[in-house]
Amino acid sequence: MFETLRNALKVKDIRKRLLFTLFILLICRFGSQFPIPGIDAAKISQYLNSLLGDSFNLLNSFTGGSFTSMSLFALNVTPYITSSIIIQLLTIAIPALEEMQRDGEDGRKKINNITRFVTLALSVLEGTGMAIGFGRSGVLANYNALTVVEMVVCLTAGSVFVMWLGEQITEKGIGNGISIILLINIVSRMPSDFYSLYQKFMEGKHIGGIVIALAVIVFVIVGTIALTILLNDAERKIPVQYSKKLQGRKQVGGQSSVLPIKVNTANVIPVIFASSLLQFPGVIRQLVGANPSGIAGKIFDALNQSNWCDPENPGRSIGLVIYLLLVVLFAYFYTSITFNPMEIANNMKKQGGFIPGIRPGKPTIEYLTNITNYIIFIGAIGLCIIAVIPIFFNGYFGAHVSFGGTSIIIISGVVLETIKQIESQMLVRHYSGFLS
Repeated sequence: MFETLRNALKVKDIRKRLLFTLFILLICRFGSQFPIPGIDAAKISQYLNSLLGDSFNLLNSFTGGSFTSMSLFALNVTPYITSSIIIQLLTIAIPALEEMQRDGEDGRKKINNITRFVTLALSVLEGTGMAIGFGRSGVLANYNALTVVEMVVCLTAGSVFVMWLGEQITEKGIGNGISIILLINIVSRMPSDFYSLYQKFMEGKHIGGIVIALAVIVFVIVGTIALTILLNDAERKIPVQYSKKLQGRKQVGGQSSVLPIKVNTANVIPVIFASSLLQFPGVIRQLVGANPSGIAGKIFDALNQSNWCDPENPGRSIGLVIYLLLVVLFAYFYTSITFNPMEIANNMKKQGGFIPGIRPGKPTIEYLTNITNYIIFIGAIGLCIIAVIPIFFNGYFGAHVSFGGTSIIIISGVVLETIKQIESQMLVRHYSGFLS
């Protein structure tokens, strides 16, 4: 990784892209610290910390701490992530969106435009809910229509601006704009989380206890990162043979190739989708001030990640089961959108290719579908294992940090994807220089 970055800095164009990306990320972090004008951010932060506690560690991690501090970028990338989930789900239900999905670059641009408008609508909805919720709770000094409009405008503008910054990184930076902003938000919370771990497990302990606690923490973090890298690099290579063709008086073709299928075909998308969906009911519950009891209250407690793997309340871990099922479901769903066995089989047939032992056409489609379903299951189980390890340690030992299996998977996945993006840009640059 460091060798790739060192080589990338030697190329002027890529160096400019890296510096531009760094500049955009600094703007993101600055906006996360800038409070909403006319709002007592300290009072709101105190109210949220007392009300939410550890319930929204993941949400606060996704927003880089800007949610509890109620800064201009309090919503950050969460409306965009939610809108992306909605649009992806609707591609199956609405034929027009499904057709756009298959239209290549033009279709992708249209879907991105729809996603932007949905992000705007969600930002207005969430901003309005928070403003009214804070006003009814007595947190706002001057609760009136003007204050509500001011909060909604600031929160919506901040969310849309973050989305625009992410698009700038994608177009003019090193790519993966929204993912990189999400990565920086998570990383920005880690120093305070490590300090919390130090206070809970090391401060005031004897040297033996400190060594054991440090070893366990390092083992969990490094082990999770290693498993994530292994899962992201794993792939199934399907052999493909191309038949010979007669062109003029010569026979051409006949090469052997492979069709690589990644084990973790959906990358970190299932984890982000599942986490966002489970966070949504809790956000609505707290913002509207609802405090249901009985079965409804137990359901909300079960959906709260901070209650999972608690030895004193094992029943709440049913939310963890729901979370894992959602990860598996989204892994299959997202792969079904991005990987089309019928299209691959048809392209292979047009080029005179075939899988040895498998007839072209429908048998090839069925073979690719079966292989893909098997691989997706393995990748989804791998994601579940990686996500559960830190959740178990957080719940069983009461670590209560904002980063966990979800965050570590996102960090590792985005870093690996970004490094590959830089390597591909360097490769294109190398070929361009060679041809010129």
